[in-house]
Amino acid sequence: MPRNDNDKWQMDLEEYIKQGEPEQSEKSTAWKTAIGLQDVDGLKTSEYLLETAKEHIEGRIDIKTAQKRIQSYYEERQTRNEIEEGTKEADIVSARITELLGERTFQFSPAEWKTIHKRLFKDIFPHAGEYRTYNITKSEWVLNGETVLYASADSIRDTLDYDFRQEKEFSYEGLSAGDAVKHIAKFTSGIWQIHPFCEGNTRSTAVFIIKYLKTFGFSVNNEIFAENSWYFRNSLARANYNDLGKGISATTVYLERFFENLLLGYQNELKNRFIHVDYKEQSAKVPSSKCQNGTMKMTLEEMAIIKVLQSEPSATQKRLAELTGKSERTIKRRTVEMQEKGLIRRENGKRYGRWEVLIGP
Repeated sequence: MPRNDNDKWQMDLEEYIKQGEPEQSEKSTAWKTAIGLQDVDGLKTSEYLLETAKEHIEGRIDIKTAQKRIQSYYEERQTRNEIEEGTKEADIVSARITELLGERTFQFSPAEWKTIHKRLFKDIFPHAGEYRTYNITKSEWVLNGETVLYASADSIRDTLDYDFRQEKEFSYEGLSAGDAVKHIAKFTSGIWQIHPFCEGNTRSTAVFIIKYLKTFGFSVNNEIFAENSWYFRNSLARANYNDLGKGISATTVYLERFFENLLLGYQNELKNRFIHVDYKEQSAKVPSSKCQNGTMKMTLEEMAIIKVLQSEPSATQKRLAELTGKSERTIKRRTVEMQEKGLIRRENGKRYGRWEVLIGP
């Protein structure tokens, strides 16, 4: 049956994240993200899905078996109503998102995005993995019922190719974490506005962006997606809406706050009412001076190293290279630079020592 308590599943999975082994924690976070993302389309998962997720987290079944169980569960049901149909979609897509987030493969291209959409919605939407062939509008609560102006159907391919080419050519080298976040927010809002698929754009965008961000070496805090997926969607809509007659201009500031929490460990207050076009007094929390003076000046590469060292203070240079996707030579050079800048410090020698993070979120 559909879950009635919206917090119950989060509390159940949170126990695995806090107390479980590293592999259990990773699986739990993936499931939590996958389930949370269903909120962007108003969908709720079932109790059966949660029990299946627990078995997968505990290692009693693999992800393929979990998917087969969920598929069989709905094939065997004799009666369905509107709620059950939405629950079926939420359950199946949640398991597929969990599988995708657990994979260590990724290619930055429109084709990868199409593949993600197809894998998520195969046999759910008739045109999964295919670009839409008609123009669309969508009434948005955050815009008082107005719609974002999405890309026309006949311009989807060219617009996607342009945006992805521009991003590939952009260099993050030496860019501060703060400036990198602004650029990531702009890119994300740009490709979302194209809205290439008939349905399921936000969920496939979220999965694509999470996997893309991991290529920078970040251990992305997927829980931010899990707990704020509706904020994520609303901030995307707000980033692509103008009504100059009413003094409303498109802005990525709300999306930037989301990514600051996701990547930099900020504590911005992510409230949907702040994004609404009628909300005048923005009261979202301002990052602390410590973050402003330290985190925002670090590069993405340095932030990635900091993230690893915060969770694994004893990490070797080989381990740092493995987790950040950089070469050991690069890691050696960066850790020396970071010690000189006062970001980290080595204690108790090279062989048996530990890293102390001196600044950060």
